[in-house]
Amino acid sequence: MIRIAFILVSLMLSFSGIGKMQESPKEKRNKPLTATTHKDKPKIIAFGDSLTAGFGLSERESYPYLLQQKLDADGYEYEVINAGVSGDTTQGGLERIDWSLDQESVEILILALGGNDLLRGVPPSQIKSNLAEIIKKAKAKGIKVLLCGMLAPPIMGPEYQQEFNRLYPELADEYKVAYMPFILEGVALRKELNQADGIHPNAEGTKIMTENIYRYLKPLLRK
Repeated sequence: MIRIAFILVSLMLSFSGIGKMQESPKEKRNKPLTATTHKDKPKIIAFGDSLTAGFGLSERESYPYLLQQKLDADGYEYEVINAGVSGDTTQGGLERIDWSLDQESVEILILALGGNDLLRGVPPSQIKSNLAEIIKKAKAKGIKVLLCGMLAPPIMGPEYQQEFNRLYPELADEYKVAYMPFILEGVALRKELNQADGIHPNAEGTKIMTENIYRYLKPLLRK
């Protein structure tokens, strides 16, 4: 069901031109991250594209904000930093990862990139290479990684689809990082959980996305 849902969503995306309606990653790359207020707390960097940035939502409706509320409620002493850039690609992420990780006491990186690469037909080998470099940079600093995956639709061709769909689990296995197969699990194609564009989760959909991310994140947390 997860695979079928993402295939259909991707088909919608491939004709939507959605990247054109979002702020350019270059315009946002050097803007400050969401301000930190607890310098003594270990940090979780939520690093991704519009799904992380909270496209079409208020800051308090974005998944990094909701994740912070869940962590606080469960007694975890972490601070979540929203490092999402709408429209970003794995190449854009690689270009800004050093700056994004240059925070005090970063402990976990939630890495959710690749959807925009898919829409642009970027070779899976390049996507994999970019993500691998990001993961290696994080691990070199002793930072734990949660890799959030995507899936390619048949319209990309069987060879591209198979290569793309393999890259996330292969990266997770090769670099021994936590892995979430599909970031929009339980949200994709449910009209009541998405914005008018049928692509980006609305406030209710983002709550579900946050719950899913939290489930995969919890094994990495410490109290």
